[in-house]
Amino acid sequence: MRLFIALDIPTEIRDRITRFVDGIQRFAPDANWVKPASYHITLKFIGEKSAEDADRLKQTLSTLKSQSVTVAFRGSGFFPNARFPRVFWAGMEHDPALPALAKAVDAACASLGIAREEHEYRPHLTLARGGSGSPNPKRGEHANPKLKQLAEKLQDLPFPEFGTMTAQEFFLYESKLSPGGAQYTKLQRFALLK
Repeated sequence: MRLFIALDIPTEIRDRITRFVDGIQRFAPDANWVKPASYHITLKFIGEKSAEDADRLKQTLSTLKSQSVTVAFRGSGFFPNARFPRVFWAGMEHDPALPALAKAVDAACASLGIAREEHEYRPHLTLARGGSGSPNPKRGEHANPKLKQLAEKLQDLPFPEFGTMTAQEFFLYESKLSPGGAQYTKLQRFALLK
């Protein structure tokens, strides 16, 4: 099982982001656009684990006592930058509860032998990928010219505002890869404190 832990996004925000993407997708039609049903805020990517590992993870995550999380979705940008775009994302402004939750999830996973995160938590909502989709290019890989064109076009557009959410829960997801893109299934819900 390929697992990750994430916050879901409310339908109204998902719909606003989808309308924004529908309006700009023509500037980068060959990019790998994320399907709106797959929008989420990753807290921790875990990778391949057994069903038994998933059960242990469910038990451990159910003991977390973390605060609800408020996130405002606004703006957009590129990794690593607009001059060499590899990933196009929607921006987020969040309260301190979001990185605190990611840190608590990381610690819970580490208690089960899952490697800790090496980098500072940088939440974002991936909308499209170019090339390999990695923020760091592979040797010989060039910037996606259509994502570069998109970056140039976005300079002339108003700053997008998608809305604010308060997450009262997070989820353990299973990701199944397929030729049509990854399919995500919620395996378990975990409540956050109000």
